[in-house]
Amino acid sequence: MQDRIEKIGYGTLIQHGELNKRVYVMKLDKRDSSAIIDHINTLARTNNYTKIFCKIPQQVAPQFFANGFFMEAQIPGFYKGVEAAFFVSKFLSSDRLLDIETESLIKLSTLLKTSKVMESNAVKTDKSFGLVRLATDDVDQIAAIYRKVFASYPFPIHNREYIKETMQNKVQYFGIKINNKLIALASAEVDAENQNAEMTDFATLPAYQGNNLSVSLLNAMEEEMKVQGIKTLYTIARLKSIGMNKTFIRQNYNYSGTLIKNTNISGGIESMNVYYKYI
Repeated sequence: MQDRIEKIGYGTLIQHGELNKRVYVMKLDKRDSSAIIDHINTLARTNNYTKIFCKIPQQVAPQFFANGFFMEAQIPGFYKGVEAAFFVSKFLSSDRLLDIETESLIKLSTLLKTSKVMESNAVKTDKSFGLVRLATDDVDQIAAIYRKVFASYPFPIHNREYIKETMQNKVQYFGIKINNKLIALASAEVDAENQNAEMTDFATLPAYQGNNLSVSLLNAMEEEMKVQGIKTLYTIARLKSIGMNKTFIRQNYNYSGTLIKNTNISGGIESMNVYYKYI
């Protein structure tokens, strides 16, 4: 079961379905801002989804606030290093707000308070691992790792054809191999027009965890994004994944908010943290 991705209006991209039980406005064309709110409200209520989640330019945010949306996070300078992106949401069922991960939120608060100490302690990575840009020949290994690491995911990264399609579009995959065997990977979803990129889909085979491979991948992707003229990097990390939160905090990413019960990942709907960094 996977949610559908559709292009509507002048070019707005949305995702919706039963997996995440939400409508997600992934990319909003400003020309659609007036009509899109009625459309996603109707879509969500017709299908009994419990959340509407939108990533929108700051300029159009007042229209969403007037319709009952509230801001969960924001990224300044998201669009071409100038205009902010607001992550706004509307909950359509109080049940989705139950069982908030209080323990994980407390751990996050502690992490953020100690972030200066963490930044001062350089993270060492094992130089013996070979880091490479992945290609279409690697799609089977990519999908196999994602199937092993994630019981569920908001996008069909377990599917080799989906990986191949995204690779040929705007997603750049980076991996670490030993004897031509892929052991860890991540991707950069690049929006060249708006000069931003999402650092996402980090996965390491269990046998190789603890080697700071995510840090090596993140550093390599950041250098490549600089070459490509990207200005703003961001990620949406699982609140429960203390390791990934540490990785981004240590690499000087700024925490900007938590998306409550937002994403079906690793077998259930979880809250996610938003981080960003300028390069």
